[in-house]
This record gives sequence, structure tokens and C-alpha cells, in this order.
Amino acid sequence: MSDYSAPSYRSPMRQLMGVQIVGTGSFVPDNVVTNDDLASLGCDADWIVKRTGIRERRHAPAGMSTGDMATVAAERAMNAAGVAPSDIDLLILATFTPDRLMPATATKVQNNLGLQCGAMDLAAACSGFLYALTTGMQFVATGGSQRALVVGADTNSRVLDPTDKTIYPLFGDGAGAVILAPGSPEQGALSYTLGSDGSGTDLLGRLSGGVEIPYDPEHWYMEMDGRAVFKWAVRLIEEVSRKSVEAAQLSLNEIDWWLLHQANVRILDAAAESLGVDREKVVMHLDRYGNTSAGSVPIALDETFRAGKIKRGQHLLMSGFGAGLTWGTTVWRW
Repeated sequence: MSDYSAPSYRSPMRQLMGVQIVGTGSFVPDNVVTNDDLASLGCDADWIVKRTGIRERRHAPAGMSTGDMATVAAERAMNAAGVAPSDIDLLILATFTPDRLMPATATKVQNNLGLQCGAMDLAAACSGFLYALTTGMQFVATGGSQRALVVGADTNSRVLDPTDKTIYPLFGDGAGAVILAPGSPEQGALSYTLGSDGSGTDLLGRLSGGVEIPYDPEHWYMEMDGRAVFKWAVRLIEEVSRKSVEAAQLSLNEIDWWLLHQANVRILDAAAESLGVDREKVVMHLDRYGNTSAGSVPIALDETFRAGKIKRGQHLLMSGFGAGLTWGTTVWRW
């Protein structure tokens, strides 16, 4: 699998203004799993930090599911936006770790929150939140929704082999959410792009559980060609970020905050160095949470906003990348 050769990233750039984020929320379980806690796997704590930047991650306790985490994150976003359940007219949940294969976990969240609206799951792994955000934007911009709830949530600890010391330490559980609403003509996506390259399907995924291979204990857990995915991600971030900023008619130094998917600190460092951006503008929480997949970007957004760092008129670059291979990036004017 490591001989994968990524094509040039030619996914089209689009613009969609008149949409704003009016509330954010996030949730991570209380259960902290440190690198020292993984010593039984034969993992060296210092090695994990050096290779990934991760010091600890959160694991959902027994009885807590993706839908449960998504519900809390959504409640916090709704409270921040000051909206009632009756105000929400669309719910999109990005996840690749649903509570059940059927029905959609979004319907559980809808019921938990007392919403009266359509609810659907969207599966694009670590790119999921950007795919869901872009989908929600279309509904709001066209008048199909006045208040769209977009959530990214994954319970990665349930789909990882606890004896696999190459993958198990990398991931954590968490959820993030935003409320989308109509905005001014100056607000929204100055540029956005979604892309995929199915020729890299086998680099990262779970082979068993679908109709192709309903159940195979040998391939039940997530599998990843880490080296190939790392090389692809480093190249992807630089190229797509440059093109997105250019399409937004901005310069790289006009991006106030870089909210990149939290997969590996070396990916974040490589992106900052290759793009020549201030590392302080690149938000990082993976040292505390690990890779939370679809929860990654919205958690970063929520924590940065609640810290008072995001101001009206600022520019954010949000980018997700992962299994599929898929990616999604937007340059957003707050």
C-alpha cells in the first residue's frame, strides 16, 4: 500500500457567502488516558510524544456512545447561539463510528434534543465535519434552512485494536458542533473545496462491517498505512491551503487562525513551515485529545472561539483530511 502516488489536487474551488456560525459547542469524555497508561501495550511515552505530539487522549466510558457525545456538544452550541429546539430545522451528523449501522445516529441526537427536523448522518471520516459544514451551508444559503445544526463526532476507541501500538495511541473520542444561520454578504465561505481520491481507499479504513465483508474478526478494527497517509496529508495541506487562500483573494498572512485536522503534530509543523505561517496561529489540541476524527476541527473551533480569540471579520482556514481518501477545506470570514 505504501507505493500510493497521490494525484494533483484539482478539486474545484467555490464561494458561498451570506452564512454565519452563530454558536459553537464541544464535548470530550472525562476519562483521560495518558501515554503512561498505554505502557502495557509496549508503548514508550516519550516515543509517542516525539512521533505524534500526543500526551493524552479521552476515551468514552462504557455506556457512552457517539450519539451521546454529539448530543452534549450540540446542546452547548445551541445554548451559545441562544436558540431553542424549535428553531433548529436541519441536523447533519458527521461520523464514521455510528451507534448503529441503521438507523442514522443523527435521529437519536434529534430525539435527545427534542428537535422537529430532518436528521441525517454523513460519513467522510476525518473530513466529515467539513463535508457536513459545506452541506449545511448550501441549505442555509438557499433558504432551505434558517438554523442548521452541524455536528462532528467519533468514538474511535471502540473501533481500534487495543493491542496495536502503532494505531491505538493515536486516536481519542470527542464531538464538536456549530449552528449555521443566514449572515451578511460579508460572512461565510470566501472559498471552499471538497475532494476525494478513491485510489487510496485501502490506505485507511475498516474492511469489515459493511455488505462487502459483513463480519470478519481479522479486519474488524481500523487499519492504516501510516507512512503513506502521512506523506499524502503533508502534501495535501500545503497545496490545498495555498489554492484555497488564493481563491479567497487573500494572502497567507491574512489568515488569522488555521484550524487543521488534528492527526499528528508533525503534520501541523510541516504545514506551518511549508506555508511560512506563524505557528501560534495554528490551533492544536491533539496533545490533549489525540485524533478525534470528525470531532477534531469543530472542537478546535469551539475552544478557540470560547477563549475569545475569534473576532468578527477575521479569517479562518478550516481543513479536514482522511480516509477515502477525502478532504475538505474552507477559508471562512467570521
